Amino acid sequence: MTSQKTQSTTLKIAVVGDIHDQWEVEDGIALKHLGVDLVLFVGDFGNESVEVVRAIASLDIPKAAVMGNHDAWFTATEWGRKKCPYDRSKEDWVQEQLDLLGSAQVGYGKLDFPAWNLTVVGGRPFTWGGPEWRFAEICKERYGVTSLEESADKITAAVKSAASDTIIFLGHNGPSGLGDRPEDPCGKDWHPIGGDFGDPDFGEAISQTIATGKNIPLVTFGHMHHSLRHTKTLRKPIFRSPEGTIYLNAASVPRIVENDGQKLRNFSLVSLEAGVVTQASLVWVGDDFQVASEEILYERSHPVVQPA
Repeated sequence: MTSQKTQSTTLKIAVVGDIHDQWEVEDGIALKHLGVDLVLFVGDFGNESVEVVRAIASLDIPKAAVMGNHDAWFTATEWGRKKCPYDRSKEDWVQEQLDLLGSAQVGYGKLDFPAWNLTVVGGRPFTWGGPEWRFAEICKERYGVTSLEESADKITAAVKSAASDTIIFLGHNGPSGLGDRPEDPCGKDWHPIGGDFGDPDFGEAISQTIATGKNIPLVTFGHMHHSLRHTKTLRKPIFRSPEGTIYLNAASVPRIVENDGQKLRNFSLVSLEAGVVTQASLVWVGDDFQVASEEILYERSHPVVQPA
């Protein structure tokens, strides 16, 4: 594990959006070249893609991850089980993924980074998104959770056990409350178009955490891809709340593209200084591991005053 910086320096965080099997050795090299201190994975590694998760678990950079709906694609529903490519009586690819990630998997849990005075808290793992209680069986079997209310309580319990007063929330889908237009960070963009497709339990847990006075500089997630289906335009990837929290949707899919014979891979980068997000951007890294393009999504307008 690389050395951790103190809170007085700028922490460089990479958020990796929905991977969907697009992860290569070069991605780990790119993260090293970017000089990131912490990597956050929002899930959807692939359809129970154990080998992708194995490669990510071996990454020697501090990391945290939460599982997406595709990470239980052949397990969580009856229709998925009918398409399962392996014998579920002999293998459990969902559990293999969880075992590989170990403590880095923070769904319904947390991971403390004491040297940074920072705790990453995970939202509901394997979430499908939206106001309905979906993927009910896997939540009940794996976590003993049977409702959105119990889910919010479980996320909040992880916050209460956090060693730090500065909390980064990491989810697969984002929380409800970020808007109901199709282009909003968690807006529903398929027919019937419109509506907030955020997770209400995640939103409730964040609200309860705000009420305790903890500092929440960043809530990051994916699931709702940037490219919209109904207009072929792009989703709004970022929202800043009145409390100053940055909500970042990192799901730029596909995350690896070919352009003029060169592969470009994307990462969202967040700068955290003294517990405050000072910048967030989406970068595309080329074959030479240099940033080929960068879109600044958010930039703080005035400097952060360092604590004495």
